[in-house]
Amino acid sequence: MEWLNYHHLLYFWTVVHEGGVSRAAERLRLAQPTVSAQVKLLEDMIGDKLFERQGRRLVLTDVGRLVYRYADEIFGIGRELLETLKGRPAQGRPLSLTVGVANAVPKLIVHRLLQPATAGEQAIHLVCREDSTETLLGELATHALDVVIADVPAPPHVRVKVFSHLLGESDTSFFAGGPLAARLRRRFPRTLNDTPMLLPTAQTALRRGLDQWLEAEDLHPRIIGEFDDSALMKAFGQSGAAVFPAPAAIEAEVTRQYRVQVVGRVKAVRERYYAISAERRLKHPGVLAITNAAKQQLFG
Repeated sequence: MEWLNYHHLLYFWTVVHEGGVSRAAERLRLAQPTVSAQVKLLEDMIGDKLFERQGRRLVLTDVGRLVYRYADEIFGIGRELLETLKGRPAQGRPLSLTVGVANAVPKLIVHRLLQPATAGEQAIHLVCREDSTETLLGELATHALDVVIADVPAPPHVRVKVFSHLLGESDTSFFAGGPLAARLRRRFPRTLNDTPMLLPTAQTALRRGLDQWLEAEDLHPRIIGEFDDSALMKAFGQSGAAVFPAPAAIEAEVTRQYRVQVVGRVKAVRERYYAISAERRLKHPGVLAITNAAKQQLFG
């Protein structure tokens, strides 16, 4: 049976936590060569590199990121044990949930999806990272993320084994402020012709659906702005100078937060949201809370 040397693991964890060998050596009160040698012994035992050099910097490899996550859990439990033995009341260590959020997913949707994970009986420490879907899927494959929230399922050409779980779908609503909203509502959607409009950028699933719908309906708005960030698009739309789309599932939040009105709803443009995981069957309590609440409340 192979045994893990926890001294070697501690030295490795300290190097990552302190940001380098020299700082780790100061923290551990050891010579730098000693720390480096202990990390090398851990690599020999694992049979893989934990760091790779990029210029003058040491950067974690995929295996290194995985080992660091486990080491962080192990030493966190150790600290909790010491506090318990010293007579301090055990608070219960929160379960970590690291979520990758695709850029195209509206922030209000993200909040509605993730909030149930932190509101349950299980204490959860939530970490959110935002990036492109493909970048996040790469991190998911190396176990740096527990789940990815995206507006599209994992594409077939991605060379990682992941599973897409549909959270739900929503119609698309159009919003505007002030007199513009009242004018557009009268004969929607025909009133969108020649109307100033804000839209997501072309690479998003919502934009592709909207372009197809506008063409099918022979509608020709004046597109005056395109945005990667849906929250920024809504902030521009708040001025009342242009109409903009958002999921119908968050109509109440959009109208309240941005002080705009619903102009009309389009059932032909559906927005879908997915939880993408490295496992076929979801097991993490936080992810299960997200999926259950999405299906029963947000998109129910």
